[in-house]
Amino acid sequence: MTLVEETTKKESLWNKSGGLNGLLTAVGVLALTRVGQLLMIAWLDGGTAEPRPLFERLLIWDAGWFLRVAVDGYPEGYTYSATGQLEGNELAFFPVYPMLIRLGAAIGFEPSTAALVVAWLASVGAAVALHLLGTSLYGKRAGWALVAICCSAPASVVLSMAYSESLYIALVAGMFAAAHRRVWWAAGLLGLLTALSRPTGAAAALALAVAAILALRHDDGQPKWKPFTAAAAALAGVPLYLGWVAYRVGDLTAWFKIQTAGWGTSFDYGSSTGKFLWTTLRSGDGWIPMSVALILLVALAAAGVALAQKPWLPLAVYGVVAMILVYGQAGFYHSKPRLLLPVLLTLLPAVVAAARARPRVAVLSIGAWALFGLWYGAYLVTVWPYTL
Repeated sequence: MTLVEETTKKESLWNKSGGLNGLLTAVGVLALTRVGQLLMIAWLDGGTAEPRPLFERLLIWDAGWFLRVAVDGYPEGYTYSATGQLEGNELAFFPVYPMLIRLGAAIGFEPSTAALVVAWLASVGAAVALHLLGTSLYGKRAGWALVAICCSAPASVVLSMAYSESLYIALVAGMFAAAHRRVWWAAGLLGLLTALSRPTGAAAALALAVAAILALRHDDGQPKWKPFTAAAAALAGVPLYLGWVAYRVGDLTAWFKIQTAGWGTSFDYGSSTGKFLWTTLRSGDGWIPMSVALILLVALAAAGVALAQKPWLPLAVYGVVAMILVYGQAGFYHSKPRLLLPVLLTLLPAVVAAARARPRVAVLSIGAWALFGLWYGAYLVTVWPYTL
């Protein structure tokens, strides 16, 4: 491919995404979801027995772990209770997000403020990356639909919190958009950062390797070492962090032991998820457990529909592997909708349907989805007493 041809192709893709106006529209859609949900949080908080400032609501649960890593660094080894029992500690949390919090603190922000600033800026990046990815795969309307559907999903409240999901979605969607457009230096860099952001980055790295293999089979005039190098960089991320934890603690399985001790997280081939679904659907005990069970079932059905539509293979591989990791592990059941948020495969059927529908139908359908999803997330951080 000549320089002129490559430039023309990039200009065509830029025009296809709607240019600057298209990206600003995507950011505007994100802003509507975030402002709307923050208003819902404030409204629901007023009806609780112990109202708390909005700022505090966005800094609960996992946010405290990330802040401790950013401020104090990682511990030297295992952490034990007063009775000598192994406990979870900060080594369970991957480094990219807390490193960015530390950078924000270094330039003058309070650490808690830096955590939210990083998360909110990452949400903007996620909106842009999702729009570019959706546009690359299915067209401009699909790009906007992907932003709206993802950013108003039932667990999308974490995009406003001091959690790593907004950063992870920005990185993984950006990686896929770059790989689909064969910008391999960006795909490799984003893939590595994705893998250093969350353990499910391993699924993203594997998907990038699939994209690289497809590129090697397609003669587009680019050097073959570029996709190979991009995939290798991404594949190195998760092993690098797990290896570093193992070296720091002096135990090859240290990260896995810390996860299990702190959060009951271990891969049990879906046994815990199956028991949760079976018990909840039989007993109907509590509407939050029931709603989580239904979300898990709907996500499975949506993934099946998406695979039947034969999506881009790397995205399909990522979605399947990521869902195996989510459904196959034990842990808090009420965290699973959050863990499913970055699994873009489950959103594709709705995105494709919205892109093909009449604009009014698409807007009304996504609007109804958003009203429920945004309220549900606001409820989880105000009324629901357990971790998200």
